[in-house]
Amino acid sequence: MRVGLLGGSFDPAHEGHAHLTRVALREFGLDRVIWLVSPGNPLKTRGPAPLDLRMARAREVMQHPRVIISDFEARIGTAYTAETIEALRATYPGVRFVWLMGADNLQQFHRWQRWEDILWSVPLGILARPGWRQSGLHSRTARQYRHARLPGQASKLLPLQDAPAWCFVNMPMMQVSSTQLRAAGDWRSPG
Repeated sequence: MRVGLLGGSFDPAHEGHAHLTRVALREFGLDRVIWLVSPGNPLKTRGPAPLDLRMARAREVMQHPRVIISDFEARIGTAYTAETIEALRATYPGVRFVWLMGADNLQQFHRWQRWEDILWSVPLGILARPGWRQSGLHSRTARQYRHARLPGQASKLLPLQDAPAWCFVNMPMMQVSSTQLRAAGDWRSPG
């Protein structure tokens, strides 16, 4: 089983997340994608909306038979991606996990706690984001691990690679972000 992991606060989840997920399923040849809706993001100073609201919104936005919306991190008490991946790999030893992220996260990936442990435990599937293609590809992580990069045309082989391995895939862009949605109004209200 080849499973993509898309972690984040999803504050709020939006069509851009859904689009990225559909592209990841196709381009990386994944059987499933799990949205790991986190209790919070240690790199952000402002806390997210309550988890139950973000989970409900994620389920509204991403309705796909091969996508699971999960509060796994809250249930097991992990705060960092490296811990979450360790727990998932221990729980599901036969699954080939791929950590999915936008190019914006690749740009600052070296700031994540135990980022190299993540890189050495699962392949990374990187998807283009508006305004972040070049900076992501020139990031510290991309430069330091350029030898582990799989060409985009071989993206379906990524789940079969031993870590460290990563692949950058271009995709049609959507100009939407959670930051913009929060700034535009209170998405948390009903209706």
